[in-house]
Amino acid sequence: MRAVVQRVGSASVSVGGGPRGEIGPGLLVYLGVAHGDGERDAERLAEKIAGLRIFDDADGKMNLSVMEAAEAAGRPAQALAVSQFTLMGDARRGRRPSWAQAAPPEKARGLYEYFMEAMRRRGLGCESGEFRARMEVSSVNDGPVTILLDSGEWEGSG
Repeated sequence: MRAVVQRVGSASVSVGGGPRGEIGPGLLVYLGVAHGDGERDAERLAEKIAGLRIFDDADGKMNLSVMEAAEAAGRPAQALAVSQFTLMGDARRGRRPSWAQAAPPEKARGLYEYFMEAMRRRGLGCESGEFRARMEVSSVNDGPVTILLDSGEWEGSG
């Protein structure tokens, strides 16, 4: 699984001109699922994202997780998860990306939903986009802070 995680002041997603998901300060997570990914990858990625210390503490240093920052501000911790198979694109050869690494839609949908539940189990309110839909995503990046995560690159991952 690959995720692009952005610290945002706000983010929203709409489908067909209508609102789908919206958050205030929190994390915007674009998620791509690969062929070999499973529930363990989703759990580890959710744990990593929930614990990322990318929010400012009282001294202005990135030292707080989304959970800690929300608690300090007296608001709920929020994330907006958007399925994005294009994160699995390989453009090393030619000009047209290959999507061969992307999981088939049936598998990807299940793991996307499992990932969102894993985020919720960790205490994050997790809004979503709409799987396989053409979406319009708006965000106000805070920082900007953008982190790229790949569950296949961590020690002991499979």
